[in-house]
Amino acid sequence: MLEIKKLTAGYGEQEILHQVDLEFPKGEFCALLGPNGAGKTTLLKTIVGYLPYTSGDILIKKRSLQKWSKRELARNIALISQEFSLQFDYTVEELVLMGRFPYLGYWQNYSDKDRQIVAEILAKLDLSNYASKLYSQLSGGEKKRVSIARAMAQQTDIMLLDEAFTQLDINHQIEIMHILSQINKQDGKLILLISHNINLASEYCERIVMLKQGRVLADGKPAEIINQENLHRLYNARLQVIQNPVTKNPNLIYPELK
Repeated sequence: MLEIKKLTAGYGEQEILHQVDLEFPKGEFCALLGPNGAGKTTLLKTIVGYLPYTSGDILIKKRSLQKWSKRELARNIALISQEFSLQFDYTVEELVLMGRFPYLGYWQNYSDKDRQIVAEILAKLDLSNYASKLYSQLSGGEKKRVSIARAMAQQTDIMLLDEAFTQLDINHQIEIMHILSQINKQDGKLILLISHNINLASEYCERIVMLKQGRVLADGKPAEIINQENLHRLYNARLQVIQNPVTKNPNLIYPELK
């Protein structure tokens, strides 16, 4: 589905990613973990074509990224950015309809089919009652659900999320992870998520990729790679890991400070 082959990329002459090799099959739910500046956001921006790469390649469905048009990419990959700002205020329905833009022809308006797709997505994410509400009037958790709904309206096979939990309360963080898990299982989408919440990533994601200084530090199932040694190498901090007594997944606990 998505192959990253010896990828080197960055900003101008500053290289951020160095010889990154990763492969993501269809229907996988994977979290990218790592400290600030590790290259996580750079990787996502490069995958969607926002940043050029200096060497290596990215293959989407066995086809080089450089051979995809912007419209084709928008029909195959949806990116939910960390920050989302609007020049004008829109209703929830209007914003989610924008996800249908890659399917519109020149001077073409949204069709009944587009509106039906959006209505079904709003219902699926419990947003139907918010359809006519302005985006600026929503809570943080509601805004994040709208962002996910708009990405779903693109009907892509791949969904990328850059720090989906920013400024959200823990109840909303759990809600968003539950929604993404359902989308992953029911729609078979490949979901690649940047997260700083190690425990939620461990509980919901089937795979973890740890990035540090633009390189892959560890890659595998949560039970295989979330341990004290890897976390120390990743964050340069002495952290403790225990097994969640309910789910049996590894969870981070903070040591006593003396």
